[in-house]
Amino acid sequence: MLRDREEMMSTIKGFLPSGGKLMWIFVAVAVIIFGRMVSGVVATKEADDILGIQSIWDGNITWYKGTETWAWQNWGNIVVFKKRAIYSFDTPDMSPEGQKKGKCTNGIEVRFNDGGHGTICGSVQFEMPLDDDHLTSIFTKFKSQAAVQSALIETVTGKSVYLSGPMMSSRESYAEKRNDLLYYIEDQIQNGVYKTHQREMHVKDSITGTEKTATVVELVLKDGRPERQEQSVLTQFGIKAFNFAIKRLPYDDKVEEQIRAQQELAMAVQTSISTARKAEQDTLTTVEKGKQSAADAKWKQEALKATAVTLAEQEKAVAITGAEKDRDTAKLQRDAAEYYKQQQILKGEGDAAYRQKVMQANGALEQKLTTYEKVMGKFAEEFGKQKWVPEVMMGGSGSSGGNAAQTMMETLSVGTLKALALDMKMESRRNAAAAPEEAPATPAKAPPAKPTVKK
Repeated sequence: MLRDREEMMSTIKGFLPSGGKLMWIFVAVAVIIFGRMVSGVVATKEADDILGIQSIWDGNITWYKGTETWAWQNWGNIVVFKKRAIYSFDTPDMSPEGQKKGKCTNGIEVRFNDGGHGTICGSVQFEMPLDDDHLTSIFTKFKSQAAVQSALIETVTGKSVYLSGPMMSSRESYAEKRNDLLYYIEDQIQNGVYKTHQREMHVKDSITGTEKTATVVELVLKDGRPERQEQSVLTQFGIKAFNFAIKRLPYDDKVEEQIRAQQELAMAVQTSISTARKAEQDTLTTVEKGKQSAADAKWKQEALKATAVTLAEQEKAVAITGAEKDRDTAKLQRDAAEYYKQQQILKGEGDAAYRQKVMQANGALEQKLTTYEKVMGKFAEEFGKQKWVPEVMMGGSGSSGGNAAQTMMETLSVGTLKALALDMKMESRRNAAAAPEEAPATPAKAPPAKPTVKK
């Protein structure tokens, strides 16, 4: 037995570390304890975090909701909530069929009042409260951010989606009541689910046109507002949900076929309506084109008429302007002629008066002398051509021919002077009218005629 004890002690000593190893073990334990003590002194915090520190002495929780980056932990328990977070139920289904139909793996199933099914893929955002009472209540019931989302947000969202589907048919959720579906879900998430009642009613199938019985869910209204089945859990905890979004809503195969058939029917109806409207529009267009053509023809004639009237008015204006111009020209010419007439009359009267004065001054001596000079020159020219002495004389005195010529010249001179009223003494008589007239000069005797020599 003693031997057995020695063997056991030997075995135990084999498991115990040597002196050096034991020292390192104590050092490691000391470091771990020191690290735990240091890490429990200060807690770090992000700007979008809500940090709660529960004291290890009295269990009270201190909340840090501002922009602090650290806080004294004092080895208390900590909890962190995000001020704003998003719950997404839009994880794509990567299977071939799921990708083809746009399904999601974590979507929320919805059932409509016509028996059709679908899966809502989307998201909803929510904000945590900032008052200590609500935060403490959330901490005591959910402990963590993940628990708040899974046990509270997801549950409330799924319930609201489930209760909103029966308020419409599959086709309505696809088309005219799509926005209503969004509103119903988001309103029930935040404010509580509706109080509703069901009733059976006959509706006409939009595909076949036959009547069928359907269960319709209607809201219970009070003072025009829907009544609530219960108060929203989010409101109780001060959490605010918002921005609910439906990214995809794939339906089951039957509903997809119905929707496709309804779309084809709607397209056919729209095509018929469009064709009828197009025909009507074509008719109106033809009528309007006819009116336009008639109006164009009318206004073209009016334009030609206006052009002709304008041209006639222009020609009339030109003619009037030409006549006025001719009239003014004739008047100017008449005035010019009248002026010329008066000018010539005045000039003639002036010239006559001038000549009269000149003639009164010198008795028209210059004119008379000029006339006398011309007459006597002509006379001398003709007189020189005469043969006053005969070349052959038959007896008698030879001086009779010369005396006759001289006598004739004197007679012509005196006659010419009298005809011209040229009196060399008239100037002296004019200058001295009272003086007696001088006796006319005795005409000189003609020189004796040259003897005529007979040949």
